[in-house]
Amino acid sequence: MKEINIFAKSTEEGINQMQDHFGGSITERWGEHVLEFDNEIGKGCIKFISFDWGVSLVEFNAIFFDDILLINKVKNFNPIHFSYCSKGYFEHRFSNQSEFNVIEQYHAAIIVSRDGLDHFTLIPNGVHLEMNNIRIVRQEFLKKRLNNVEQLNEKLHEVFVDKNEKEFAYFSPIHLKMEDHVKALRDIETEGMTRILQIEGEVYQLLSMHISRHDRHHQNDDLPSSLTSKELKIIKRQSKRILDDPSINYSLEQLSKNSGLSQAKLQEGFKFLYARTVTEYIRHVRLEAARDLMGNSDLNISQIVYTIGFTSRSYFSKIFKEKYGITPHEFKKQIVYTIEEEL
Repeated sequence: MKEINIFAKSTEEGINQMQDHFGGSITERWGEHVLEFDNEIGKGCIKFISFDWGVSLVEFNAIFFDDILLINKVKNFNPIHFSYCSKGYFEHRFSNQSEFNVIEQYHAAIIVSRDGLDHFTLIPNGVHLEMNNIRIVRQEFLKKRLNNVEQLNEKLHEVFVDKNEKEFAYFSPIHLKMEDHVKALRDIETEGMTRILQIEGEVYQLLSMHISRHDRHHQNDDLPSSLTSKELKIIKRQSKRILDDPSINYSLEQLSKNSGLSQAKLQEGFKFLYARTVTEYIRHVRLEAARDLMGNSDLNISQIVYTIGFTSRSYFSKIFKEKYGITPHEFKKQIVYTIEEEL
């Protein structure tokens, strides 16, 4: 096992200390730092970016060839950690504990230590780990943002205003909704200020989802009792299939056969993950696809209707207006006018 002691007083300093142990090189562009390494220790990258409101984002995408134990020495720099694991798993404990808590794929955690109580994070060898960590320096965050922290539930309010007097750890069950925003974060391809603003927007979304999930836990309102984590992952795969190809004539019966889940469980899972029935989700995906095609293709409205799996143009026009408050023809006309104005 390779033990790495981190004595950082900032996220940037922490990445530099990791480079001392992992090797590799750090590049910086638009305020985003990337440590890349490929050696006998491991292969992958660690990214970080800091914002001026006391928040930074750290992303791991790596595999190590030995167990890695990161020991964060908590002194003068003790942020709240909002972590989410997209692939693989990692483990965490405080220095006054003997047992690790496992943060598995699609699970989240909110962790903060107290002064003098160190974080122990174990990354097992041979596990491809993809995880992100939003770090909030409380004093800066409360000073620079109008956050209304008094509206947080009692436990989180204590965490935000505490002066390092208590440790806190909350380990969330499976949170597939968050994965969509993590994927959006990974897929950002813009550059410069636009890229930074998009990253910041997704960080806001992820942070709000962490807080919302803890609220549900605080109110004893976690996962539907009849659905397991495995079943929710199956439902997530079915929803991705619909998203990837909305033109197929999906039916609840066929999705049930493909997934091996009952129709009732499919409905419950879609309502939990997307606040929509299966039919409503399919319709939503098709309408979003239609709107994208209107702005990014030369297809006319009739062609778009059949491309996304609808069979009736009048029905499509009706539900499009119900969703967006404008007819497809008016929407297309607005796009053409905007393009002409730009030219």
